[in-house]
Amino acid sequence: MDSTDIERDLRQVLEARGQRYTEQRAAVYRFLHGTDVHPTAEEVFLRVRGDLPGISLATVYKSLETLVGCGLAHKLSYGDTSARYDGRTDPHLHARCLSCGRITDVPGRVPAAQLPPPARAGHFRVTGYRVELTGYCAQCDPGEAAEA
Repeated sequence: MDSTDIERDLRQVLEARGQRYTEQRAAVYRFLHGTDVHPTAEEVFLRVRGDLPGISLATVYKSLETLVGCGLAHKLSYGDTSARYDGRTDPHLHARCLSCGRITDVPGRVPAAQLPPPARAGHFRVTGYRVELTGYCAQCDPGEAAEA
């Protein structure tokens, strides 16, 4: 998808959700859409301010939350690290390294039929799920060093 298509799609989704299109939101979206890493808000800020020197960290946070609220990005929250953001909105899994914290995309998805049935808790209707794979990346894997 070229930058014109990205801008058009962003504008359409924002307007459909009652949000304004701004250059700051567009810069954050372009960065997220063009990377396969899962950056923190601070990392997005450092990259985007190269294009928009006047952008503030607060504006980046607000832009990210707007994009998440409009379904244009996902917020990945883990209890032991800062929230990270993912510009991919198609169904996919994530693997998180327990040593360095790097998050990578894993192709495919777990079919709903293979998930354990959810426990019933009152009147709760499950509408989605998130599966996180944990382990060690190739650079951090203590087993890799032992095998070499």
